[in-house]
Amino acid sequence: MKVVIQRVSEASVTIEGSKVANIGLGLLILLGIEEADTKEDIEWLTSKIINLRIFNDENGVMNRSVKDENGDVIIVSQFTLHASTKKGNRPSYIKAAKPDIAIPLYETFLKHFEIEFGKPIQTGQFGADMKVALINDGPVTILMDTKNKE
Repeated sequence: MKVVIQRVSEASVTIEGSKVANIGLGLLILLGIEEADTKEDIEWLTSKIINLRIFNDENGVMNRSVKDENGDVIIVSQFTLHASTKKGNRPSYIKAAKPDIAIPLYETFLKHFEIEFGKPIQTGQFGADMKVALINDGPVTILMDTKNKE
């Protein structure tokens, strides 16, 4: 799994003109799933994200997590995170999991994240054409890949 984690002061997801997710302070997480992903990837990644200290403490030092801040979270599926641009100018998405594998992993990720986080999260819609808006706070943007554990 690959993720792009963005610390936001606000973020939203709109599908066909209808806002389906909307948060203030928190995280917008773009999630890319590949066929080799497992439950272990889900467990490692959710714990890492929830406890990632990227919010400022009273001294302006990034020392607090989204959970510490009682922030909110939007998670959006994004297969293009697995784009390969090695050959030519058209990205290849061969590493991205097909929907029959990706959807169950995505749903498991969402459920596990919500349980570990201890409160509801918001999402986009798998496979939909989504308009994602955000104000990146900082800016703070973190890339993580479960295959490299970083």
